[in-house]
Amino acid sequence: MSAPTANRPASGVFSPTRARIPQRTLRTDRWWMSPLRIDLGFAAFLIYATVRAFMQDNYFVPKYHYLTPFYSPCVSTGCAKEASEFWPQILPNVWWLPYATLTLPFLLLFRLTCYYYRGAYYRTVWQSPSACAVAEPRVHYTGETRLPLIIQNSHRYFFYVAAIISVINTYDAIVAFHSEDGPGGFGFGLGNLVLVGNVILLWTYTLSCHSCRHVTGGRLKHFSKHPVRYWIWTQVSTINTRHKMFAWITLGTLMLTDFYIALVASGTIPDLRFVG
Repeated sequence: MSAPTANRPASGVFSPTRARIPQRTLRTDRWWMSPLRIDLGFAAFLIYATVRAFMQDNYFVPKYHYLTPFYSPCVSTGCAKEASEFWPQILPNVWWLPYATLTLPFLLLFRLTCYYYRGAYYRTVWQSPSACAVAEPRVHYTGETRLPLIIQNSHRYFFYVAAIISVINTYDAIVAFHSEDGPGGFGFGLGNLVLVGNVILLWTYTLSCHSCRHVTGGRLKHFSKHPVRYWIWTQVSTINTRHKMFAWITLGTLMLTDFYIALVASGTIPDLRFVG
């Protein structure tokens, strides 16, 4: 904690009744390592995802119908016809508009308003506070009652959209089992494992969301009268305890899935095929 200055209101940790300590904190451990790791992790994903979303290339493998989740659904007129056969191509093909513009903003807002993510960037970006026993740079804290943080209250609505997008990703993973060279049109390769694994983890992250837990069991006064919802609520509660872990894992699997499909689509590496 630091002492108040002439330009700093005397309230909170800087109030006259609090101890006057010149240091920002008395902690002697490397408390800044955790915020730093979070910042680096977020930065790596944001840079990679932004670059790939605007590249508009190497996102689809027609032979195996591999479509990266960063371009799904592909609703731009610039999309390959095979990559958008189920969806109308309604967006203009301009460089500043990602092919999956209809879904990417909702996925971003779903993650930004996620209970874990907001707790993470509150400490690193908003610094409220940076760490335990480390004074935050601002004096007054209004919580999520004013802009911009009041937007966090819309998280439950973004959850519904994220669930729909997870269905779309599941569809993409299923369609990818079609192969032009496989028996009866069926094919199976390493790309299928990557896509299916990514979808399973995305569903786990989505269903472990606190909003999902509220949807399944919230506002029930008597669990005994709703055995099905109670069972679902208990399952969601179980994976909810690992929501933080799945939040980070899915950032990694999204990049891994996109990177693998980009390598195959560009011809850099061949897809390891097991069938077809």
